[in-house]
Amino acid sequence: MSFETAEFEMSAALPSQLPKCFLPEIVFSGRSNVGKSSLINKLINRKSLARVSSTPGKTATINFYNIGFCRFVDLPGYGYAKVSYAEKERWSTLVEGYFGAGRDIKAVVQLTDIRRMPTEDDLKMIDYVQKSNIPCLIVATKADKLNKGQRATQFALYAEKFSESKNTKFIAASSSTGEGIENMKRIITKYCGKK
Repeated sequence: MSFETAEFEMSAALPSQLPKCFLPEIVFSGRSNVGKSSLINKLINRKSLARVSSTPGKTATINFYNIGFCRFVDLPGYGYAKVSYAEKERWSTLVEGYFGAGRDIKAVVQLTDIRRMPTEDDLKMIDYVQKSNIPCLIVATKADKLNKGQRATQFALYAEKFSESKNTKFIAASSSTGEGIENMKRIITKYCGKK
């Protein structure tokens, strides 16, 4: 399956703006500045289809990308303290509206920063996904930022944290070096029922 035919479809700022679901959907979730847009661009082999910002909290909409055999859904990043309470509430309503709309969600790709353990917000999202019986792929980004010993330590901590998690996989990735990208493509393709 080709990921390179991807096209940006639309952004939704309100639940009423969500597009009709006509393809299986792979959802990307994570903290502000964890690297969602960079990873999406790496998966589809484009430099800037998904807009990358150096400013945390910039993505305030749900962005939809048509991959052909599925749709990538990029959720707003969470956990940025400088965003107003009203804006956080709007994001929360938007994301809850998305998950509550009965869409064909095949998996959630939950991004974390491999240099740190998952945050409380990360764990809440993972718990929500598991309770919703949606497959969860935890992708620890920025794997290129650690040396061999640091990676081994973090891998062990992540493995211990999620070893008992049902319907959950864990891999490390880097949008800079491409580590983990082909593995992610294989997993996403399987989630969508393709070979």
